[in-house]
Amino acid sequence: MGVKVTVVGGASTYTPELIDGLARRADRLPIDELALLDIDPERLGIVGGLAGRMLDHVGWPGHLTLTTDRDAAIDGADFVLIQLRVGGQAARLVDETLPPRFGTIGQETTGAGGFAKALRTVPVVLELAELVRRRAAQGAWIVDFTNPVGIVTQALLDEGHRALGLCNVAITLQRRMAEWLNIEPEKVEIDQVGLNHLSWVRAVRVDGFDQLPDLLEAHDAEIAAEMDLPVRPFRSLHAIPSYYLRYYDDFERVLGQQQGGHVRAEEVIGIERRLLELYQDPSLVTKPALLADRGGAYYSEAAAQLLASLHDGLGDVQVVDLRNDGALPGLADDDVVEVPARIDRDGAHPLAQEALPDEAQELVVAAKAYERLTITAALSGDRADALRALAANPLVDGHTEPAPLLDALLDANRGLLPAFFPTSA
Repeated sequence: MGVKVTVVGGASTYTPELIDGLARRADRLPIDELALLDIDPERLGIVGGLAGRMLDHVGWPGHLTLTTDRDAAIDGADFVLIQLRVGGQAARLVDETLPPRFGTIGQETTGAGGFAKALRTVPVVLELAELVRRRAAQGAWIVDFTNPVGIVTQALLDEGHRALGLCNVAITLQRRMAEWLNIEPEKVEIDQVGLNHLSWVRAVRVDGFDQLPDLLEAHDAEIAAEMDLPVRPFRSLHAIPSYYLRYYDDFERVLGQQQGGHVRAEEVIGIERRLLELYQDPSLVTKPALLADRGGAYYSEAAAQLLASLHDGLGDVQVVDLRNDGALPGLADDDVVEVPARIDRDGAHPLAQEALPDEAQELVVAAKAYERLTITAALSGDRADALRALAANPLVDGHTEPAPLLDALLDANRGLLPAFFPTSA
């Protein structure tokens, strides 16, 4: 019997990536209905039109639904994949450009920008999750790809939802390590450990043997340069840091770039505009090459692989965001961590890890405390809660005065934060 998959934020320019990945796994994940849900009907028609042509091109036998009706989209769904962006790219532009004016890094998932995005996103995702609880199939899974993934997944699990978080960083690093080793990606298994966007690859296994020590000895400077990271943490931790560690380890240089006018959001806005133009071409039946510049590399592979394994119980190992349950020492059982886990029909089972080195552990513990405070603030709409959370952010603490920054962030997001700015009846 086939399944129903619902994509919340189905008009995202990412969606053709997902369509590609799901269509290529029809043998493992027989989908009867794929529902794309979005609040923008015009854009949904454009993205959904390409999705339909792509599926027809490969002879996919299921039914594609395009809808703005949340109830209809979620009714009976077995998997609900969340990839929404509250406020769109305009809000992201604020996340990236406002914090540098206050002397700290602007980024859409970490730091003050990620904090603002979490305030906007957590209440919306939890509202959708309640709808999943009421209307989806029994035992339905929520898979969150919406950033900040760690915070959103923590909020979902704290409320008792059946959910996993997913990020493309691990699969991107796996593919890059396979290129360095000149072998097929499927033969490479990586141990990526920590929190979402705050993690370290501590092993790169091929046939059970760890190739990371040899890789670092021969190529650490080259890998660091390619990832735009300082080489010091590679050598001190004997690990490959996530790209996002640059915001912590190379704070002043990155801040200088941002204050000099480099804004990723502006690039993405331009790319999305061109993608939507391409998507309207009735002869286009595959994802365009330009989509690779959008970000989210190998998103389709990670998402489709996770859904397929949850459905058929393959038992393969994937890096996901889930409850710690003792896997990573030094964190609580109910803390959401990002670690390798074995995936089967019952869910994701985290694999036991060695403790992080003191230097990394201190940062992870501080970031986790910030994440929990941010969830409290997002749900309470209380400025005092928000100030405590923002002040605890490692990219704010010690870098700038949090109170003026908070006032500016709240004001800039006023229309997207009903918990903080309720409208009168």
